[in-house]
Amino acid sequence: MSRFSAADEAELQSLLRKLLKSTGDRISGAPSIECAEEILLHLEETDKNFHNYDLVKYLRQYVERSLGAVVEAETDDCGIGDGHAIGSGHDTVIHVVTRRTRESTEYKQMMQTLKNTMLVVVESLINKFEEDQLRKDELDRENQRRQSESHYTDNCSDSDSSFNHGYAFIKQEQLQALAGKLDSSKPKEVRWEALQALCCAPPSDVLCCESWSSLRRSLSAALADPDPDLSDKVLKFFAKTFSSSPFSVTREIYTSLVKSVESYFHSKKPSFSTGTAGLDVARPDIRRLLKQMRLMNDFQKEVPSFWIRHPEKYMEEVIESTFSLLSFRPDQGTASPDAEKPLEPIHLLALLDIKAIWFKKWMHGSYSRTVIFRLLERKYKDLVTAALRRCLQYNEAATNDAADVPLSPGQHNNCSTQRGVYTWRELEYACLVHSLCIIGKLLIYTNGRRLFPIQVNKDKDPVSLTDLVLTLINIMYQHPHMSSYVDSPHTDSLSPRNLVMEVLWVLCEREDCATDCVCQTPVIDTLLAPVIALLYAQQSKLKSPGATLTHIAETLARIACTDRGLALFLNEKNLLLVNGEGTSASHVIAQFTQRLLDKVPPSLGEAEIPPAVCGAFLLLCRQMYNTCEGLRVLQPYGLHRCIAVAWKKTCSTSESVPTPVPGDSTGKSSLEMQRLAIWEETLLDSLLHFAATPKGLLLLQQTGAFNDCVSYMFSRFTKKLKVSRSEKFGYGMMVTQVAATAPGAVALLHSGYVQALVVELWSALECSREDLRAARPKSTPMDPIDRSCLKSFLSLVNLLSSPQSLWELLGSQPLPNKADYSLREIPTTLVDLIDRLITVDLDVKIHSLFNYEQSHTFGLRLLSVLCCNLDSFLLLESQYSICSILLQCQRDNVTEPASGQGEFIIDGLSVERNHVLVRVGAVGGPSERRLPPRALHEGANPYPWPMFSSYPLPQCYTLEIPNVNHSTQDSEISAFLSSSKNTEKEMGWMEICRRQYCKTLTTQPNVLTGTVLADLLEEVLSCLFNHATERFFPPIQYKAEEETVNTITLSSVQQLGVDTCFRYGRYLGVIHEDSMQNLTLLLKHTELSLSTQRATISTELSSLGAGHPGHDWLSSTAFLIMAGNADRTLRLLLQLSSLLTSAFIWPARMHASVHIPAEVARSGIPPVYWCTAHYVEMLLRAELPLVHSAFRMSGFTASQMCLQWLGQCFWNYLDWSEICHYVSTCVVMGSDYQVYMCVAVLKHLQPDILQHTQAQELQLHLKEEPLRGFRVSNYLEFMQELERKYRMIVLTDMKNITNPVA
Repeated sequence: MSRFSAADEAELQSLLRKLLKSTGDRISGAPSIECAEEILLHLEETDKNFHNYDLVKYLRQYVERSLGAVVEAETDDCGIGDGHAIGSGHDTVIHVVTRRTRESTEYKQMMQTLKNTMLVVVESLINKFEEDQLRKDELDRENQRRQSESHYTDNCSDSDSSFNHGYAFIKQEQLQALAGKLDSSKPKEVRWEALQALCCAPPSDVLCCESWSSLRRSLSAALADPDPDLSDKVLKFFAKTFSSSPFSVTREIYTSLVKSVESYFHSKKPSFSTGTAGLDVARPDIRRLLKQMRLMNDFQKEVPSFWIRHPEKYMEEVIESTFSLLSFRPDQGTASPDAEKPLEPIHLLALLDIKAIWFKKWMHGSYSRTVIFRLLERKYKDLVTAALRRCLQYNEAATNDAADVPLSPGQHNNCSTQRGVYTWRELEYACLVHSLCIIGKLLIYTNGRRLFPIQVNKDKDPVSLTDLVLTLINIMYQHPHMSSYVDSPHTDSLSPRNLVMEVLWVLCEREDCATDCVCQTPVIDTLLAPVIALLYAQQSKLKSPGATLTHIAETLARIACTDRGLALFLNEKNLLLVNGEGTSASHVIAQFTQRLLDKVPPSLGEAEIPPAVCGAFLLLCRQMYNTCEGLRVLQPYGLHRCIAVAWKKTCSTSESVPTPVPGDSTGKSSLEMQRLAIWEETLLDSLLHFAATPKGLLLLQQTGAFNDCVSYMFSRFTKKLKVSRSEKFGYGMMVTQVAATAPGAVALLHSGYVQALVVELWSALECSREDLRAARPKSTPMDPIDRSCLKSFLSLVNLLSSPQSLWELLGSQPLPNKADYSLREIPTTLVDLIDRLITVDLDVKIHSLFNYEQSHTFGLRLLSVLCCNLDSFLLLESQYSICSILLQCQRDNVTEPASGQGEFIIDGLSVERNHVLVRVGAVGGPSERRLPPRALHEGANPYPWPMFSSYPLPQCYTLEIPNVNHSTQDSEISAFLSSSKNTEKEMGWMEICRRQYCKTLTTQPNVLTGTVLADLLEEVLSCLFNHATERFFPPIQYKAEEETVNTITLSSVQQLGVDTCFRYGRYLGVIHEDSMQNLTLLLKHTELSLSTQRATISTELSSLGAGHPGHDWLSSTAFLIMAGNADRTLRLLLQLSSLLTSAFIWPARMHASVHIPAEVARSGIPPVYWCTAHYVEMLLRAELPLVHSAFRMSGFTASQMCLQWLGQCFWNYLDWSEICHYVSTCVVMGSDYQVYMCVAVLKHLQPDILQHTQAQELQLHLKEEPLRGFRVSNYLEFMQELERKYRMIVLTDMKNITNPVA
């Protein structure tokens, strides 16, 4: 049993005191002692921070130490001996263990010890409180006595009671008398007593009196009086007014103070020596000014928090008086001698508030910002001009290495630790810092940028925004590196280089600001000038090349984060090289980074380039290549290979570094290992960012560092680290991009991500946290998927979104189906998760779940999303017989389960099962099938949809479709096709056909069905096939032999696909009852013909087996288009296989194909992903930026959704007529129309995408909902516009399919 020592009692007393202080407001507000006790007793229920109090944490630890062993023993006893506890639920176990623990001897001893100790602690606390209260009362009485002796009093009866409040009521006559006594002609003693009396009067009375104007003059005179007692007394009066009066009073005091200081500068014209004496802050007049400016600055920082509650004119008075003071400039005619420099108010303000915090606070709110810009533009533009002049003068002095360049205190060799004297150069440097901060804040806003251009010197051109930014960059170049001078981090933060970098980075944070200021050709040219010089082996003029290059790269990286900056880098050839050629910034950056990675150092004048320089340029490059457009530009430089080579060399070097041994005083080995580890992580991080795009993912996979990058990503993902400082979102989107591919799914599995995701999901679903259970029972979730599980659910959906990942993670893995499941057994694999949450068909599985309904509902929702992908459904059905299990569960869920008779019991699970069964049993688009809702209705019939326990589906789930006329239609395109049959077609015929096709699709889309569509495809493919220039692949030499075809056996997945296609074809009425055999025969022929085009690949990927693992949806679609004619369909497909279009609309065509490099084929990543989906994302960023941003915010990718749509030819998403139009458009118009089709679909879905992104269900909506209302004909004009803008880029890359990683 834990006992309390004296130290424990002291700690308990301290913790109890802290608890009472934290809850003091609640207790003091209680109307009675009983209410205060009730508040404390129910504090856990009413205070959300209850469990964060140190006393509560201490007591919890004490209880765990005292009763931990007892609870464990009782829990084990309940789990073994009391079978009823487990059988009746987990809550019963908790109640039994709690009751037995409270009855134990250890519990009673603990409570007695705790009670006795707390009594001692509370008594001691009460005694100390009483002692402190007595001492406080005595001090209050003493202070009151002293205060009463110095108060101004008269014989009026009410003055005596006012002393208790620190003020004396005062009459107008008395204030007039005080004004007379404060006259500068009066003796010091008289004036001091008058000020003493004035400090005791309410400030509002003083300001409202008739003699305030004379009082104000007298106070100003007292402020300027050489006697520090008088000036300090006035400052105390002002300070007291600021702290206790409303803004209407304080603004009058503030303006009086400002005008007094301004009057002093005008009359006295203070100055200071330019020599070593400088400005001595101990000088009486300077000390007095500093105190007054300090009080002003304190008020400036506080006033923005409350001036919005008052009339604008009050705020304008404060701002204008401040600007008037800061605008003070000494007359040129009365300039001081060369040995003296005039002192300005800005000098003192800069010393007190060097980073201009006051101005930043004033600019924070639009209320005050509007007034500031109005005053600056109309009356006080000289303030901005002066600040700008200081920057220009500093730049000129630094460039010319002038002796009088302003110098920060950290750079002054003779500066002492006691800062009592500031030289002229140091004061000017403080003003420079202050001016830079003000200008940087002004440039953020549009009205601030409108102040430019500014005429600084009459004999020179006005300074524009671009000129200012170039000046700042030049300061960064010319100022020496501070690391050799700096004594403290604070001084380094005030270095010119860091100040300029801070301003430039702030300018890059806003798109409009960056466009106006830094995304300009001269700025990019100036930033890259040193890089170009070094690239062409010219002598560098940089004073600190390594540090300057790092800052250049960091600034350029910030610029590249903006859309305008990225476009400027990639598209505009505005840089002139040494040979006079024009090039873009991206090419210069890529070449320089290549040099750095290859360790071919330019002439930097340094022994070795610091890794920080290369790391900064890698960061800059990845800001470009983590976008589709940037990767397209940078891919020719092979940065992925250069980085991979550097990473492998670094790994080899780190392995050769000797292990540090104890006693090594130098520690060189340890430092070297740390340096190499940091550099290795930098390279891995740079490689990982290639995975941000589909094409980049393929390039990353080819480097051989793919698994290491995914493991590195998982390590950062688990720590919830940001992708980079310029990236707003985490690794969610990158994980989704990786999971869309077969090698990515395997890498995620090996990294531990899949297991961690499954365990996290199970913990959220089945094992709520102990502290939550102890505080209060967990509420019953109202949503089908509880909010606590939603993030894990979406992560799981993203992981299993593509059939490629499902084939790798679940392929050929049977369900465990154990005879017994322990309550404490946590699934660690996806198969275990499916076994425990989806296929819950045994009592042992039901009893193994604490939250059976919630967990099984979760599993059914996951199954519903997975089955939206037809290939994923076929895999699950072929391996686990999902439909049979769900139908059996429906049969068991009746009122008389023993006999199998009775009505279906309608509950949440049966409704979910019914929805899944209809989804997988009915095939069709939005107008062809009806999916039952998941919600119940109020009333007598809560669920009007019929449930079933065997197929076929009830008729109500399939919709009637209009009869399709398969005969030749009376249309222009029919006549065109009839006139061109049996004639040799030139390529001019193809152009006419395209125009005729577009016209018909736009005006008569219903014509392009049945026989007309079949004839069109045959004629078009025949024309393209017969022209060698249109044939992209060699023709397949295939002769069908019956014996060979009969040896082909379709996989269970393919056979299930045949059944699905046959049902859909029969529903559409385009095939006959005996067409299933013809479809099977067609698939055997296509499999046999395509097998001659496949390479033998040795790989660990299960999806790269003997044949295509999924169903051939394109062949099935063509079979239905050809009305079930297998021979005609086979001839069509053989002609299609020679065209470029087949590589993208026919996934089975390119599976392990010999026509792509062996390394690419071995990756298992299909061309439709790294080409089509890649350009869909590129066009989204350019054409639909809101949709692009929505995908990034959701952690989902458009490429994954396109992969699903295109992989199954839009089955279940579009109606049959639109599927036909998709195929015909890609064949007739060109393969790049597949990209434009996907962009058009996403444009159609834009309102839904934005809405469901906000609801955090974007991927669920896109996967489960068909494309309602989408018509290819409605978006043909949009697709043609995309063709005109992007065909040269998209089609060129599609034709590069045979060498995509070059």
